[in-house]
Order: sequence, then C-alpha cells, then structure tokens
Amino acid sequence: MTTSTGQAGDRTAVEADLLAFLEERTKRRWEPGTDLFRSGAVSSLFAMELVVHLEKSFDVTITGPDLVLDNFRTVDAMTSLVGRLATPKV
Repeated sequence: MTTSTGQAGDRTAVEADLLAFLEERTKRRWEPGTDLFRSGAVSSLFAMELVVHLEKSFDVTITGPDLVLDNFRTVDAMTSLVGRLATPKV
C-alpha cells in the first residue's frame, strides 16, 4: 500500500490510500468523514499504526503538536495533515 512521495500533495491519492489501508486493516469500508475512533472499530493504539503508515507512505514526519488524536480521527483529517506536512517549507 505504499504511495510515492510525489502523491503526498495529491489529496485524492492520499485519501484513496488511507481508505484502502483502513479497509485492509479493519475489514470494513469507511467514508472520509467518519470518526474512526467514535465508531469503536479503531483504538488509540491503532492511531500509532496510522502514524507509521502516513510517515512511510508519504515521506512526512509527524511530531509534537501534530500527534493529537483529532489529526487521525477521520480520513479527511489525515489527508489534510499529510497535505500540510508535505508542503515544502520556505
């Protein structure tokens, strides 16, 4: 499920990758706006798997203030996080 780092800025590709990863790991389909943790199907421990997946798949580093549950609550939130972290620093 590895995506090239060039696609980190492509919101559609990030979203598709995350949905496929979640479906593979949880054996259920997800909507981008569904609260993964409120659904009860995903735990805070699984959030660490999400961090590792995002870092490896999109060549981003998630640290400090970005390591909050709200950044991993929905596919939409994670897609935004990757887009923000993948933006080149000027």
